[in-house]
Amino acid sequence: MKFLYDFFPILLFFIAYKTFDIYVATVVAMISSVVQVGAFWLKHRRVETMHLVTLVSIMVLGSITLLLHDETFIKWKPTVVEWAFAIAFLISQFVGEKTLVQRMMEANIQLTDNKIWGHLNLAWIGFFIAMGALNLYIAFNYPTDVWVNFKLFGMMGFTFIFVLAQGFYMMKYIVAEEAELPTKPENPHNQA
Repeated sequence: MKFLYDFFPILLFFIAYKTFDIYVATVVAMISSVVQVGAFWLKHRRVETMHLVTLVSIMVLGSITLLLHDETFIKWKPTVVEWAFAIAFLISQFVGEKTLVQRMMEANIQLTDNKIWGHLNLAWIGFFIAMGALNLYIAFNYPTDVWVNFKLFGMMGFTFIFVLAQGFYMMKYIVAEEAELPTKPENPHNQA
């Protein structure tokens, strides 16, 4: 469910683009990003870094797109966001005691080897760099319709596959919770 919530502005951008044009879609994406961050804050009284980075980048690039009426800026937005995440994850390798992946996931997943968090963090860095580069390639080598389809279906699909692959990788390192085994009642006849 959280996965769909994170892609909420992209989905609305796609619908608005198919219904109207890229400029209406840009406004819809800007508004939906504000709603996304606001709704999350109202529910949790905090803001997720990913949502905040997305909001800032879409507001800046979206505003420039609307002012200049140049769709190039909106096509750059996914790359800016992906590469900003790559930089943040890279910095976390060297600053602080835990990587960003570990900070985000360790409340729900315990791993047998702490070095695995570093490996997962590096994998995310590579994924973000690759997705940013792929976005630029699609955006500037194919028609806008193809890019919009890629932005929704391609990026979401690649992210889903990557998360699934990462899950399979982590499976052998996840600490299994010890189940409470019922204790055998003492046999009263064995008392000395």
